[in-house]
Amino acid sequence: MAELSYNKSWVLTDNVIQDCIAGNRTSQERLYRYFAPRMYAICLRYANDRQGAEDILQEGFIKVFNNLDKFRGDGSFEGWMKRVFVNTSIEHYRKSVVNQRFVDIESAYHVSCKTESAVEKLSRKDLLRLVQQLPIGYRTVFNLYAIEGFTHREISAQLGISEGTSKSQLARARAMLQKMLKSLK
Repeated sequence: MAELSYNKSWVLTDNVIQDCIAGNRTSQERLYRYFAPRMYAICLRYANDRQGAEDILQEGFIKVFNNLDKFRGDGSFEGWMKRVFVNTSIEHYRKSVVNQRFVDIESAYHVSCKTESAVEKLSRKDLLRLVQQLPIGYRTVFNLYAIEGFTHREISAQLGISEGTSKSQLARARAMLQKMLKSLK
């Protein structure tokens, strides 16, 4: 991904959004450059690799620009964009798990969380690298639950899996992360 830079003093206004809706390329580029680094971070959490994250980023921005007129202004614009990118990531996940097998909660094992001190020692980049090593099903459920704040019921509906499967995938993701953290000590 090309290095992105933006002017931190730039302010998003309704005029910028309206200019983007009207097809003003300069406004679209400014919006992209301003938000791309933050949206790319979301894409990285869900993608298998950087190329996949870049694909999700591009698809997400196409959706943002095609649907800007649907932003009602009820909440923050960035929050609206994040939702677009999370949903785009979920769509990519659904496409990639056509033949993936899920394990239900009954076969999951109990996981205790006693790795907080190890997690605190990790940099954000290192933690992201560990999460990216999780199998796609585990990683997607972990991201949706632990980072995005979805409930298991919402994850179930989004991914087309049972709530039990969502819980199982989360438990296994946590267990794998704990194992990875122990190996770093």
